[in-house]
Amino acid sequence: MVERPPAGTIPDAPGSYQFRDGQGRVLYVGKAKSLRSRLNSYFGRRDRMIPRTAQMLDEAADVEWIQVANELEALMLEHTLIQEHKPRFNVDLKDDKSYPFLAITTGEEWPRPMVTRGKRRRGVRYFGPYGHAGAIRETLDLLLRTFPARTCSDTKFREHERQGRPCLLFHIEKCSGPCVGEVSREDYDGIVADLIRFLEGDTDAVVERLRAEMEASSAALEFEAAARHRDRLSSVLRALEKQQMVAARSEDLDVFGLAGDDLEAAAQVFYVRKGRVVGRKGFVVERAEDLDRGHLVAEVLSAHYRDDPPRGIPRQVLVPDEPADGRLLEQWLSGEREGPVTIRVPQRGDKRGLLETVTRNADEEFVRHRLKRASDHNSRARALNELQMALSLPEAPLRIECYDMSHLQGTDYVGSMVVLEDGLPRTSDYRRFRIRHVDGNDDYAAMAEVLTRRLTAFLEEQAMPIDERPGRFAYPPQLLLVDGGKGQLGVAERVVAELGLTDRIPVASLAKQFEEVFRPGSSEPVRLPRGSEALYLLQRIRDESHRFAIAYHRQLRSKRMTGSVLDGIVGLGPARRKRLVSAFGGVRAVQGASLEELQALTWLPDEVADAVFAKAHKVG
Repeated sequence: MVERPPAGTIPDAPGSYQFRDGQGRVLYVGKAKSLRSRLNSYFGRRDRMIPRTAQMLDEAADVEWIQVANELEALMLEHTLIQEHKPRFNVDLKDDKSYPFLAITTGEEWPRPMVTRGKRRRGVRYFGPYGHAGAIRETLDLLLRTFPARTCSDTKFREHERQGRPCLLFHIEKCSGPCVGEVSREDYDGIVADLIRFLEGDTDAVVERLRAEMEASSAALEFEAAARHRDRLSSVLRALEKQQMVAARSEDLDVFGLAGDDLEAAAQVFYVRKGRVVGRKGFVVERAEDLDRGHLVAEVLSAHYRDDPPRGIPRQVLVPDEPADGRLLEQWLSGEREGPVTIRVPQRGDKRGLLETVTRNADEEFVRHRLKRASDHNSRARALNELQMALSLPEAPLRIECYDMSHLQGTDYVGSMVVLEDGLPRTSDYRRFRIRHVDGNDDYAAMAEVLTRRLTAFLEEQAMPIDERPGRFAYPPQLLLVDGGKGQLGVAERVVAELGLTDRIPVASLAKQFEEVFRPGSSEPVRLPRGSEALYLLQRIRDESHRFAIAYHRQLRSKRMTGSVLDGIVGLGPARRKRLVSAFGGVRAVQGASLEELQALTWLPDEVADAVFAKAHKVG
């Protein structure tokens, strides 16, 4: 464990600091306006630190720092050291998939466009990344009619060169035939240069040139040539339709969207060049530290732009929240770009709409990432083994039940029970409880009622012959979780003890600081490391229990509010009631409707309209 440096040795000046382990490996790199203040914060009360930071300090053997002249130099030094050492406790951007690029092999004798993934190579120009390889291939197929560059492999090129016969693509005018000398080197280089300019977003010049050539051929009565130019122009225009205009033609933007939870976040960036979306990239951020939104945005921007961004740095970067040290980031990006760069949060208009689109993409990507992680058998096995070790359980908890309560100022009190088996939701075993015997706002009593009803049902089924058991509550949990702190844990302990199940059912409670899990017999919580599979599993089951409880609570509240006015009216069945509420836009609107408005509905009989009006105004 690293020790606090001697008093007075840390300078009160900007700089970068590095924590190293016993072998000298860099664990974490940070920057600070004041090295003294920042480093002193690491040596405060350990119980107030997030587990990830505490873990880093436990593994660190030494801390050192480099003093610089100002904050900007500290930021640049931090980026350099992170690129060099790749410290595992810094924010890590992991690609959520291997995105495809459209690449042009400019370093070859006869350059060719191709769709590629993976590591970049020298002598290749990359455009993208794009969301789907199929979309790129379709666009490339359209562009080859206008920019007939070769797409064959080097082996196939040499084979046709040796045979002296071109391939089919030459005959359908999707290749200019460099393998058989049908195009000069100068003309071929012009084709490739035009294709590159088009992919860079300089599309207007290409469209105007093709239109001018078509009109010139037509004026010269060269109708076959005019038809070829027309087809090429049509192909280019169809390709442009795939790149929707989202900004002014002169604008270059990078637009970042974020979605996630306390442990991970998914980020998406759309690259807009000359007003068109020309590529996108997605990655998942492991939140190694408990960062607020502003600091998370700053970390994502820093990590993205220090890793050689595929489309360079634009004049404007749009983000969902103001980044911490935003001015500093603008200075650094402006220096890297050698021109002004602004970072801003759009508030209205098309750019706000674009940001919302990117954020929706991030949200969808985060859902896919969580589903992928949840479906990974090895991850689930690690999570269950980690839980068994951390909570000292007698066996891996293959069946986990989590309970949560929901109400609104004591009304419509409900409880939820969600189940994970082998780390996966078992929705057929989910149960909802409407609280029967609790008056007012008393979460402890409500939790006791829910647990008593569930575990009593289990004991009753156990007493039945095996072939007569209904199976609804036949299996005991190997871990019973309640959402809350020590109070809820005490309730669960008491109920389990009263029913004689203490030795059969382990219990635990999830604190608000969800890295903390309380177990019976200990006043101190078990702290699960951030990023661990066990913590991810607990977060998932608690989120699911919240969702399930709130959904039931809303259902009951909606039913109560709707039924209080429109139920019990002769002639107003479920179908008519639904149509009536839809026609006026809500139950309250029906209450406020005049008798004439109700009678104006041709499908509602007058006697029913009279009854609705009388009931609504009597209730109102």
